[in-house]
Parts: sequence; structure tokens; C-alpha cells
Amino acid sequence: MRAKVGLFSDHGGYTLKQDLLNCASEYNFVDYGTNSADAVDYPDFANQAAQCLKDKTIQKAILICGTGIGICMAANRHSWVRAFVAHNITEVKLAREHNDANTICFSGRYQTLDEVKIFIDTFLKTPFEGGRHARRVDIFSKI
Repeated sequence: MRAKVGLFSDHGGYTLKQDLLNCASEYNFVDYGTNSADAVDYPDFANQAAQCLKDKTIQKAILICGTGIGICMAANRHSWVRAFVAHNITEVKLAREHNDANTICFSGRYQTLDEVKIFIDTFLKTPFEGGRHARRVDIFSKI
């Protein structure tokens, strides 16, 4: 069974999110907005993603804003969210293997669809190693 993946963006990530939705047959995406390029506040979408993860409505989240930074910072305000901004394939693999990342963040303005798709594939296919890393991840939930 494929993980249910929530897609969330502000206006800065709207175009990239729509492009990803056009690839939906490759993924099990659920679109949580925004639904236009009109200005919205990225913390609202980060909070919605966090709630969906907590409720187990989704198993993983993809967040997109202009840079990926702001929406990532907002998401990480929740102790059960382990979000990161993806810059390269090594970071994506290690975020999953060592940190059990459940949320990947992208820049809607500075990253290409092809790059993002490679990162998403890696994010969804890379398992958490557990072991010594599990203790550290557990600390996150206690902060």
C-alpha cells in the first residue's frame, strides 16, 4: 500500500503543487490547497499539514512555499512533525534514514519539477533505519 501524501502550498508554491498534481498517477497525493495564486499565509498550510499528520489522515506531507524555508519552520513548531527543506538527494536520503522525516519542503520559485520529483521518489522509498537513530527521533516528540 502506498503512503497517503498530503500536498500543501501557499501562493509561492501553487504552480509547483499544480504541476505535481498533474503527476498524481505516480503518487497517492491529496491536495489540501491553496487553490489559486492569490496571496495566503504559509503557516496556515503548515498547521493544517501538522494536524493531518497527527490525525493520521496522511502518512507524509509535502509543503511548498516561495523558498520552502518559512513553511518548514512553521511545520516544525509541532513536535510530531519532522520537516526539512530538500536541497540534494543525500539530504533527502539521510533525512529519512536518520531522522524519520515525515515532511519534505520545497521552493516553488527555485526548484524544478524534475528535481522535486526525484526528491519525492527518494523521500517516499527510503525507509527509516531505526536503531541508534530511533532514540534521537524520540527526543523530538518530548521537546
